[in-house]
Amino acid sequence: MDAQSGPVGSEAFGRFFLPGPTEVRPEVLASQARPMIGHRGAAIQELMGEIQVGLRSVFRTERPVLVSSSSATGFMEAGIRNGAPRKVLSLVNGAFSERFAEIAEACGVEVDRIEVPWGRAPDPHALADALRAGSYDAVTVVHSETSTGVLNPIEDFASVVAKFPGTFLLVDSVTGVGGAPVHTDEWGLDFVLTGSQKALALPPGLAFAVASEALMERSTTMTGKGVYFDLVAFARNLEKLQTPNTPAVSLLYALREQLAHIEAETMEARWARHARMAQRTGEWVDAMASDRGIPLRVLAPVGFRSPTVTCVELPEGVRGPSVVASMRDRGWTIGGGYGKLKEETIRIGHMGDHTVEELDDLLGELTEVLS
Repeated sequence: MDAQSGPVGSEAFGRFFLPGPTEVRPEVLASQARPMIGHRGAAIQELMGEIQVGLRSVFRTERPVLVSSSSATGFMEAGIRNGAPRKVLSLVNGAFSERFAEIAEACGVEVDRIEVPWGRAPDPHALADALRAGSYDAVTVVHSETSTGVLNPIEDFASVVAKFPGTFLLVDSVTGVGGAPVHTDEWGLDFVLTGSQKALALPPGLAFAVASEALMERSTTMTGKGVYFDLVAFARNLEKLQTPNTPAVSLLYALREQLAHIEAETMEARWARHARMAQRTGEWVDAMASDRGIPLRVLAPVGFRSPTVTCVELPEGVRGPSVVASMRDRGWTIGGGYGKLKEETIRIGHMGDHTVEELDDLLGELTEVLS
């Protein structure tokens, strides 16, 4: 596979619209072919120092950005093990928010749920009512619910949780950070995490998180949090611009290269580009229904649509797997419906370094397939 190719047996570069992993710039992929360095010396400290500057800009924070050689799931578990000793309240409106609740249960924490139908966002007023009625160490929520394309109102949730001292907001922003605005410090997020392979447009294998000072203080008192995802160890090593465990050095090279591209574009321009792609996809769905009589529908309501992924409901009798297969035959990759939405939806991952022009090419092919 050369630098301009997609996955083996798949399409050329620029045709991969899966909602993660996303396509990676050839120059970012090529940057991984650098020599190894020791992870306890000056070279790694220089690399980590450069990375910190870029990551703090991405997360809009003055706090340290923790870097893990793992999937984002690792930091989801870390948020529970370091910040929730007893009981959490999980906002569930899709497969991945349910998964956050299941991770908490697997860590031995009691979990209550506020569940709303897939395709809708939880109501901040319902969150406030639940917090008044119970006592919780933390609230878990997914920012951009990848299974449904719903963008949850994280800033509103943070405002609610801030009124309940001792309760932390733990945010999975796996398909948010890098594509949707995230203002960690301004919004007062206690713990926000993402993975490398989504809107940041990097290869899989790195996870990033920011923890508030209050959550870090609680972590110092937590027992049974294990070794690999002890946030105190991450923070202590980061003070020396190191990691607690051997890092994936090649992926850090790719991260440094991609952060330079993100800085050149600016985060504001990146957010705007993602918003334009989401808007374009919604306009295409509406036009298919009004102009061609093909009743497509965006699952997420207006005002709650993720800028990084759109879940499209298909007409009766049209199967999602068949549409995905037809697009694959044409050299394009899109996402199938997820979980219980597998048969009746498709998902378009318009995130990372894609452009509106590339998206238009994809939508043209989808128009032919659905017509």
